[in-house]
Amino acid sequence: MTNPVLIIVFAGVLPALGVVYAIYKGKAPQNYIFLAISLALYYGALTNFRYLYLFSPRFNYILAPIIYFYGFNLSGLSKFIRNRLAQIVLLLVIYVTVVFFIFLAMPGDYTTKFLQDPKIRQNPEVYERMKQLFGVDDPWYVKYYKHMKNFFNLELGISFSEYPKRVEEIIAERLPRTLFLFLASSVLSFLLGFDLGKRIAWKRGGLTDKMATFVGIVFWTIFTPFYMLILIWLFAVTLRLFPLSGFITPAKWFDAPFSAQAVFIRLLLTELFMLIMWIIGIVVAGRLKTIRAKRTAIWGFVIGGVVVAFIYWATNGMGTYALDIIHHLALPVIALVTLHFAGDMLVMRDTMLEVIKEDYITTARAKGLPDKVIRDKHAARTALLPLMTSFVIGLASTVSGGVITETMFSWKGMGLTLLEATTAQDTPLAIGCLVFTGVLVLLAHLVADILYAFLDPRIRY
Repeated sequence: MTNPVLIIVFAGVLPALGVVYAIYKGKAPQNYIFLAISLALYYGALTNFRYLYLFSPRFNYILAPIIYFYGFNLSGLSKFIRNRLAQIVLLLVIYVTVVFFIFLAMPGDYTTKFLQDPKIRQNPEVYERMKQLFGVDDPWYVKYYKHMKNFFNLELGISFSEYPKRVEEIIAERLPRTLFLFLASSVLSFLLGFDLGKRIAWKRGGLTDKMATFVGIVFWTIFTPFYMLILIWLFAVTLRLFPLSGFITPAKWFDAPFSAQAVFIRLLLTELFMLIMWIIGIVVAGRLKTIRAKRTAIWGFVIGGVVVAFIYWATNGMGTYALDIIHHLALPVIALVTLHFAGDMLVMRDTMLEVIKEDYITTARAKGLPDKVIRDKHAARTALLPLMTSFVIGLASTVSGGVITETMFSWKGMGLTLLEATTAQDTPLAIGCLVFTGVLVLLAHLVADILYAFLDPRIRY
């Protein structure tokens, strides 16, 4: 950090604001004890003083604010978030430790095998740097410390199979592709499963309920690779509606003035923008009274998001290339939506059947409220909780859970990368994919817990 402005802000202004706030809010000696510890960790990281940080300065940057807020008598949701963040940091350290020792216990030394590569042996500087980075000649506890230090410094090593690419570069390249694919399919399957599940549960026992349940069970239990082969044969080979595999048509990208990765990132940001617009519409609809006004608000924000996205892609010069990616995306999305919506629908149906037996549903009916109001406002909101948890956590686990889908459709994302790294014994890349998945799952649990507090008025932290 050599910029004088940054030095003033991070070394002076930011800590000073923390001290002033702590003095203003502090009412007990423990407030100042936690303040002193957090400042010591912060300045230890800022000055890179090795005796004041644990694994790396970046780990202190994560730990210092959590310890700082332990000096205040927080309550409710803020206290819960603080405690959960502390648990996440602890679990993250344990998870990374377990992954390290699992690979350490495997027969043979993967670092030695990697260092025998002629491309590395021919470059003495790279060879010595790799030996030092992996701690080849060090005892296990030094290797462990270096592994943790490298992880929190975001230095995950160099891929064996894609040398000299760094692991974090490969993850940054493949992650947008996986998120783009699974975010689109997860949102669509969630909406379909939620809507159909609540409807068939409300009119249980009818023909629609039986047919939908039967179809849901079939898709939920079908052998996934076989089902995807059928889709590929039908839509890609026989009807030729969609490409057979891959995520771009190379012939269309020869003279492209930008990379496919740049288009992928913009598509992912567009997808997130539309998701945010939908969430804003739901929040605004929650403050309205009539069902018609709620639907108008939600659809208004969704259509507005679609219009803005259309104008953006029509004017940025990437629209044709984005359509090529979307064309390749269509078949995997169809496969994932038809498979996942079945599970979402069955979960929503079973939860709704339990909720409609509750006393407050009987009370709402006794008051003479319309069936749609009782179903959508009272029953479905409570029944949504397990489905929301499944959606959030499932979205995080798709980083490694998309192995089958990405392999069948040759979609070069995180799932296919993890499979190829495992089969090629590319240990640094496999460790990087596994650890990154663990981080996302831990954060997803926190998001699910916070959503519970907003969705269910009975829950108070």
